[in-house]
Amino acid sequence: MTDGDASRKINGLDVAAATLVFLILASFIVSGGWVPLLDSANLAFHEAGHPLAGLLSERLTVYGGTLLQLLFPLLAVSHFARKDNPTGVALGVIWLGENFHNIAVYMADARVQVLPLVGNGDHDWTEIFLRWGVLRQDTRIAGFTHFLGWLLMAGAMIWLFRAWRRQQTQG
Repeated sequence: MTDGDASRKINGLDVAAATLVFLILASFIVSGGWVPLLDSANLAFHEAGHPLAGLLSERLTVYGGTLLQLLFPLLAVSHFARKDNPTGVALGVIWLGENFHNIAVYMADARVQVLPLVGNGDHDWTEIFLRWGVLRQDTRIAGFTHFLGWLLMAGAMIWLFRAWRRQQTQG
């Protein structure tokens, strides 16, 4: 790699830091825990999404929370991809996957509605699943969403590790 090359080299510290982030998040997810800084930000994005989507259409309001919650990690991934920063891309995808876990917990609660809610107390996923006619499949859909979250998180780690190893063998 030359000085004029725009690519960012991945070093062992990048891989170690990303692995540590992944392991910390995985331990919280497995234990059903709340990752204070990250999940508080995710909740803020979620809640901000409702009125923003409501500006477009009252019917979209219920979808706005989840959409904005997913948009921020996607914007981070896009930003780091443009900067050719593979570690940032991997961490953004891990953040996206972690959001899928939170969304899955919310989905699984659609029928029983025991989670404490912020705002007016309406349950987004109860409303969404009722609209789609799949309320009885809430836990099945949530299970698939959890799986997607794990797939994204593990895929990001594997991709970053492989990129680092490829870089090691090339030079």
